[in-house]
Amino acid sequence: MQPTEFIWKNGEFVKWADATVHVTAHVLHYGSSVFEGVRTYATKTGPAVFRLQPHTRRLFNSAKLARMEMPFTEDQINKAVVETVKCNNLGACYIRPLAFRDAGLMGVEGRKNPTSIVIFAFEWGKYLGKEAIEQGVDVQVSSWRRLAPGTSASTAKIGGQYVNSQFITMEAHDNGMAEGIALDIHNNVSEGAGENIFVIMGNTVYTPGMASSILLGITRDSVITLLRDLGYEVRFETISRDMLYLADEVFFTGTAAEVTPIRSIDRIQIGQGARGPVTAAVQEEFFAITTGEKPDRHGWLTPVE
Repeated sequence: MQPTEFIWKNGEFVKWADATVHVTAHVLHYGSSVFEGVRTYATKTGPAVFRLQPHTRRLFNSAKLARMEMPFTEDQINKAVVETVKCNNLGACYIRPLAFRDAGLMGVEGRKNPTSIVIFAFEWGKYLGKEAIEQGVDVQVSSWRRLAPGTSASTAKIGGQYVNSQFITMEAHDNGMAEGIALDIHNNVSEGAGENIFVIMGNTVYTPGMASSILLGITRDSVITLLRDLGYEVRFETISRDMLYLADEVFFTGTAAEVTPIRSIDRIQIGQGARGPVTAAVQEEFFAITTGEKPDRHGWLTPVE
């Protein structure tokens, strides 16, 4: 990650090196943060933030579930995201808004601690590798399970919950895989460590629903819209592990991963072992819109003037 010049912190821009927290900050001890990952794409008319308002809404929803008071409004955060891209003279980039419980009282109960918010942005390429978008990635089903309903809030992007994702990804990397797929408490497919998953069998697309302890991904929502635009049926189903191996195509979605095909799972080839036609069609549509080659018919792009 190459540092940029400025980070937005609690309503003002500070130098990258000055955006620090104290070692007694509640977030360092208890994982009490909520965050988003947002992408800006370089379109023909200049940089544009992809689905800014849904990301900000989810940030505030996560804070609500974490009982974290937000000292700024959604509109202020939206403007700050755009200004962070602009003041750093960035084109295509990744943006990280982060709200966290700062220094104050020590102890698990942190609601009396102040909430700080930072927004930083940097250039970031393809999350799972430069060639992954076309060639696909090799992944494994993890031995780690997603947290069961009632033990966490899967619809929230809470920092502490991502320890589970770290276990999944570290295990996959240790086994020579690009990423891991987590099963839920019932041993059905949930999602990747930081991605939602889609399974194609014939002309039907399957993806796990909320009951499978998934994050309701914004790229996931965008891809569901594009699939329906293209005439594919999308079903929210319980997906068994064996369905992964028998699928014609499987792909990940996420702000970082975008739309990434999976060519093998547990060293079992998926379909033809390469990007399939449904995945390719979705990718073409997704990147055509985000680069401005096709009209932004769903109103997903916020220009950085």
